[in-house]
Amino acid sequence: MREVLAASRPFSWINTAYPFAAGWLLATGGRVDVAFVVGTLFFLVPYNLLMYGVNDVFDYASDLRNPRKGGIEGGLVDPARARSVHRRILVACVVTTVPFVVWLLALGSPAAGLVLAVVLFAVVAYSAPGLRFKERPVLDSLTSATHFVGPLLYALVLADAPLTARTTWPVLVAFVLWGMASHAFGAVQDVRADREGGIASVATVLGARPTVRAATATYVLAAAVLLALPWPGVLAALLPLPYAVSTWRFRGVTDADCERANAGWRTFLWLNLVTGFLVTMLLLAVALT
Repeated sequence: MREVLAASRPFSWINTAYPFAAGWLLATGGRVDVAFVVGTLFFLVPYNLLMYGVNDVFDYASDLRNPRKGGIEGGLVDPARARSVHRRILVACVVTTVPFVVWLLALGSPAAGLVLAVVLFAVVAYSAPGLRFKERPVLDSLTSATHFVGPLLYALVLADAPLTARTTWPVLVAFVLWGMASHAFGAVQDVRADREGGIASVATVLGARPTVRAATATYVLAAAVLLALPWPGVLAALLPLPYAVSTWRFRGVTDADCERANAGWRTFLWLNLVTGFLVTMLLLAVALT
């Protein structure tokens, strides 16, 4: 069970539960009900187990060559027990996900159900054999962004919030850009391991250095989109900039020393927590005004 838990990346649970919870509370005027609790719990644990568990199972060959696996950045199963543990992970994904999904589909409108279906499809399609969106450059980054923007979009549709509002669409667009930049930069550190494992990515195709620079530019573009928000939401435009500064430090990285970007990825993991705190303070300010 420890290995199943490790596959869900507990450190990152908040990254998907928070967007759903924040979106629901803002769209409903702060209503805390069964939908809020069940949705938040789903995107907190089962969703992450499905997303990262499927990835761990079908990326195992590459992960064995990846020195950063086996800790906070992803579990790594003992090769002697890999088959049985991977089977257990996949079973756990189904057992924990299906009851939540059935309940949420029964609760929401057809539009909300469609959004949830697309979000879950993207989670599975990213890693599953036959689809492997993670091996389709640019689509891999877009799909990864969907993993984190999806819970927010689902909460808004479930609550019947207008998606074209001036306070909504810039956040969704900027969040997608942030997610694409984050995925692309995260792929840089794995360029050599992915190539040795026969896995393509936006970073293996573009190369480490161009990918870092593209990620930095995309963070800046996300900040520019957020300038469309009214006061005080416009202050959110400052939030992607520390990510841009952090990634720009690795603008000289090459394919040969791509692992050097791992230091930037670890900064990213902790920067998410600081940014989450600042987003919370900003959301409270928006709610009060």
